[in-house]
Amino acid sequence: MLLEQILASDNLQQAWKRVKQNKGAAGIDGMTVDDYLEWAKVHWESVNRGLEQGYYCPLPVKRVEIPKSNGGIRLLGIP
Repeated sequence: MLLEQILASDNLQQAWKRVKQNKGAAGIDGMTVDDYLEWAKVHWESVNRGLEQGYYCPLPVKRVEIPKSNGGIRLLGIP
């Protein structure tokens, strides 16, 4: 099942490392990449259960406008 692969511990660890390497910005909740580790120790089990059982509801996406070289803007959604 795809959800099981996504939620696999090694997959999540690799994803977190990539976000940290890319200096990922905080999302709409203001949580930094480093803050996530402490948060996950306390909350990950209940979030994981909610995802598996279909009742987890994530926070809204943070919208950011990125200026383009032609004078326009590009919208970016940060979960």
